[in-house]
Amino acid sequence: MDKIPCIRPVSICLFRNGDKILVSTSFESTKQEYFCRPLGGGIEFGESSQEAMLREIREELGLELENLKLLEVIENIFIYDGKQGHEVVFVYDAEFVDKSCYDKEALTYYESSITTELTAKWLSLTDMQQQNIKLVPESLTRLLFA
Repeated sequence: MDKIPCIRPVSICLFRNGDKILVSTSFESTKQEYFCRPLGGGIEFGESSQEAMLREIREELGLELENLKLLEVIENIFIYDGKQGHEVVFVYDAEFVDKSCYDKEALTYYESSITTELTAKWLSLTDMQQQNIKLVPESLTRLLFA
């Protein structure tokens, strides 16, 4: 039985390190293209977007945040693996309490649905363009210059 289409609420964070942001890179096989997205995840029923952001980073990285600020809410309608997706994305800005995170080229994180380690890297928009990696949701690019 197919899932009933729904709008998924999501919280993500634009962790900034100079001209770079922390992103996870993936490959979309249908379009044959790489994309990257800031860390975060789904908002659970009864949870605020801010609570979700704090929980996701604790679960994925085991780290605490400070100076969490909501930047914008974006509606994101997209195609992934040939299927339409629809998200309402709460975009936050924050800082890691552990400042040593900014000295690392990459951070290892864990996604509850995947048993392998994943890597988030600090990339600039120039890095993304040079490596042919698309930043998603696409409207995030303008927030980086706000």
